[in-house]
Amino acid sequence: MQYSLMTEPQMGGTYEQILRAARLAEAAGLHSFARSDHLAWSREPGPEATDAFATLGGLARETDRIRLTVLVTPITFRHPAIIAKNAATIDQMSGGRLDLGVGTGWNEYEHDALGIPFPDSPERWDRLVEAIDYLAAAFGEGRGRFDGTYYSLDLDVQPKPTGIRLIVGGSGPKRTPTLAGARADEYNVFVCPADEARAKIEVMRAAAGDREVEATMMGPVTIAATDTELAALLGRAAGRRDIGVDEVARRWDAAGVIYGTPGQVTEKIAALEEAGVERLYLQWLDLADYEGMARMIELMRR
Repeated sequence: MQYSLMTEPQMGGTYEQILRAARLAEAAGLHSFARSDHLAWSREPGPEATDAFATLGGLARETDRIRLTVLVTPITFRHPAIIAKNAATIDQMSGGRLDLGVGTGWNEYEHDALGIPFPDSPERWDRLVEAIDYLAAAFGEGRGRFDGTYYSLDLDVQPKPTGIRLIVGGSGPKRTPTLAGARADEYNVFVCPADEARAKIEVMRAAAGDREVEATMMGPVTIAATDTELAALLGRAAGRRDIGVDEVARRWDAAGVIYGTPGQVTEKIAALEEAGVERLYLQWLDLADYEGMARMIELMRR
C-alpha cells in the first residue's frame, strides 16, 4: 500500500502551514500531497480558506519530488477553461507533478454564501462529464475542439501539460466508478468498508477494460501506539460528539474508518488492499497540529 497526505485547508490553515505539511510528506517519502478545493467553510468565525490552485502553484516551486494533488476541484465554481489553464501552468511549474481531481461539487453552503450558482445534481453531473471532455480537448495535440450543452472550445490551448494525471472521485456505486474507469487515470473513493470498496472498484475495472486506472481511497486515520493511547483518542472523539466510546467505535466500524493500534490498522489496510485499493490518502484536518500529523505519518510508516 502506498500513502499520500490529504489536507482540508478550507477548515483553516495558512500557506506556511500547508507548505510545512507538504514538505513533511515529501521528507517521509509519501507518494503525494493533496489538498481540497473549497472557498469557504460553515463555521463562525470563518477560518482562513486559501485558494487550491494558488497554493499548489507555490508548492510546485518549494518542493522537489512529491506529486501535488487537488482533490477535487468542483466544476461549479471553476470553468473548465480556467481549470485547464491553472492545471497546465502548475504542471509546468512543478515539472509534471500535478494530479488533477475534478468533481461535481457538493457544498451548497459555500455557493450560497458567495453568491455562486449551485445547479441541481443532474446538471452538475452533466457539467462534470462535459468538463472532462473539454479538458481532454484542451490538453490534446493541436487545436482543441469541443461543443457541448454547457461548454465549447475551439482553440489551440497552450501550454500543453506534460505530466498531469486526471482523478475522478466520488462515493456513488455506479456512475462515478464507471466514469473514472472510462476517462480517468485514478479513481478515488471516500473511506468505506472493504466489501463496499471492492464492489465500486470492480465497477471501475469493468469500465476501464484494458486501461490502467489506479484505485485509491481517502479518509481519516486514527492510529495510536498503545491501547491506552487509543482509548484516550476514542474518548476525545466521543466527547466531541457527546456520545459514548462504544458508539464511536460502532459508527467508525460501520463507515469503514481506519483506527486502532499499528497492528489493528495494518489488518484493516490489508483488507482494503485485498479489495483493490492501491493507495491511501491519509486525511488530516488540523494543519496547526504539525506534531500530531507527523506522529500519524510516523506510525503509519512503521
